Amino acid sequence: MNPGNFFSEMRRRNVYKVAIAYAIVAWLLIQVATQTFPFFEIPSWCVRLVIILLLLGFPIAVILAWAYELTPGGIKRTEDLAPEQSIKPAGGRRLNSLIIGVLLCAIALLVFQRFRRSGSSTSDAPDKSIAVLPFDNFSDEKENAFFADGIQDDILTSLAKIHDLKVISRTSVMPYRGTGKTNLRQIAETLGVANVLEGSVRRGGNRVVVSVQLIDARNDHHIWANRYDRPLADSLGLQGELAAEIAAELRATLSPEEKVRVETKPTENPEAYVLYLKARLYESNPDRLFEDYSVAEQLYGEAIQHDPSFALAHARLSATIARIYHWFDPIDERKSRMKTEAEKALQLRPDLGEGHLALGLYYYWAETNYEKALDEFAVAAKALPNDSDVGYFAAAIRRRQGRWNENLELLKKSLTIDPGNANVAEEIAYTYGFLHEWPEAVRMHERWTALAPDSVNAKIKRAYVDFWSQGSTAALKEVLGKISPGVDPAGLVTRARWDLAMIQRSYDAADQALTACALDQFQSNGQPTPKSFYRGCVALARGAQADARKNFELALPSFEEAVRQAPATAIRHANLGLLYSFMDRKEEAIREGHRAVELEPDSKDAVFGPWMTGYLAMIYARVGETDSALPLLEHLLTSPGPIDNTNCCVTQNDLRNRWQWDPLRNNPRFQKLLAEPAPKTVYK
Repeated sequence: MNPGNFFSEMRRRNVYKVAIAYAIVAWLLIQVATQTFPFFEIPSWCVRLVIILLLLGFPIAVILAWAYELTPGGIKRTEDLAPEQSIKPAGGRRLNSLIIGVLLCAIALLVFQRFRRSGSSTSDAPDKSIAVLPFDNFSDEKENAFFADGIQDDILTSLAKIHDLKVISRTSVMPYRGTGKTNLRQIAETLGVANVLEGSVRRGGNRVVVSVQLIDARNDHHIWANRYDRPLADSLGLQGELAAEIAAELRATLSPEEKVRVETKPTENPEAYVLYLKARLYESNPDRLFEDYSVAEQLYGEAIQHDPSFALAHARLSATIARIYHWFDPIDERKSRMKTEAEKALQLRPDLGEGHLALGLYYYWAETNYEKALDEFAVAAKALPNDSDVGYFAAAIRRRQGRWNENLELLKKSLTIDPGNANVAEEIAYTYGFLHEWPEAVRMHERWTALAPDSVNAKIKRAYVDFWSQGSTAALKEVLGKISPGVDPAGLVTRARWDLAMIQRSYDAADQALTACALDQFQSNGQPTPKSFYRGCVALARGAQADARKNFELALPSFEEAVRQAPATAIRHANLGLLYSFMDRKEEAIREGHRAVELEPDSKDAVFGPWMTGYLAMIYARVGETDSALPLLEHLLTSPGPIDNTNCCVTQNDLRNRWQWDPLRNNPRFQKLLAEPAPKTVYK
């Protein structure tokens, strides 16, 4: 048969039409499979199997069209039929109709998808943007919830290392844990992303099953799904594998360095990895509790014992110690250890962004070397382009430098990029409070409470704004009244109840609040503070001098030991000075107050400096040095100053209501300060 006759024969036998019809039907089947299989949680390998089978079926369909023909008597070989028995012309017309019908279906599907994509998307979110929503815990042991959170956090962290992607931080997505996540489009619009990743984790014994699906939330289009069933040891690099697959689906470009960072396993040791995941859960608690950080510190240490080469655990341990050092326990041992752990992380992995972030925190909080800290944060930002902590800490340094507007600009930028980050909202609220911009402080505190609805700290701080700005304790009383008696993280609620009672001069209620709390001491104002100190304050405010002295004597060794442990920490000298003033030890009180101001002057630290000045003003007031106290108060009322719910917050309403300022009550100059309208805070 010559070539011309061969192609004519193919046309006569409808081979071309069968091929076209087969290709269109196959395409439709593939579209149906990719759209519907993820919805029914059918593994993605089934989609690939459908594609392979359809490809294999194509040559078979063509061969059958050539060799066989459908006749009224059934399927017969074409070679065995006489021309008058053939129904090829009629079959050709039927194939034409089929092809036209299938083409119309294909066009309708394409138009529907296009309309759905354009019509349902009201967001300007970049195509390469993603939020990794909290994973469901399907383990039989519900305590394995930490494992699901940890896997989700690891995947998110790996994705966040890719510059070509916009990735929403963990703090923004965690509020959606356990919410059902039914309206993905609304969640995506709130977070400012086009895509979301949902998943579940089941851990049983030594096996881990992770199921994930990537969804274009603008049109509820399932882009990709997969299921991984592996031994725990083989799952340690899963986060990098998943991140690479997701990046490929979103057509994100990875540089060679990013590819290495994303695909590097955090550790080869399963026990170390499980401990690390547990520690992350405690470290990332938004309430910033000493107890949580202490547990995280212990767990990271145990992870490192299992795998001393676990660089990420060293970095996280350093950052956790830094937080304990800064907010609770600034002793030299912690200062040395946070640097050692950060340097060890970078020795193991010089390009580790978390290691540079940890070293930056050391320079920031332990050395107050802002330039070195900013240099380390800049290096961290290159490795962690989506990590909101980097910009957050850079903004905090601007605040320490007294560059208030820059601080607010950087924080607002961070909140625009990461709109669900409760910590950033808290910091903006704190800055506005420091500047005494009360309407803005209220707005941001309410946003903070909305983003962290389970945080009692957020609710309490919001209520305090009404007291600082208006002198009203109604909101604080209402909030505390709604908190269950058993809810008292780190004694936070007890201290607020005690403080409310002291403001209202309800001394019996203040004693009852302390008695109801099982803790013997609180971690507050940068040091452990025994309950006897608070009991002494109640007695002193009552005028029961003997009882006050007895309790203060019990508290004194703890305060003096705190100074011995951290002699360069201003807040500990300030606390000791205030205690001395309550005990009528005038010279020692003034000495410690001055030492606190020398260590943290306004020129060195625009946040802690005014706080130390507030302590010194209160010390002067308590020991009878009124003429020294009043100029400090006049200065603090017109400049950015501290807001604190226990000691030395200087607003007009604090001065009016707190018992600590009672020695100034009858002074005409003090009364004039309180009678005048609230002065405007001057800042730049």
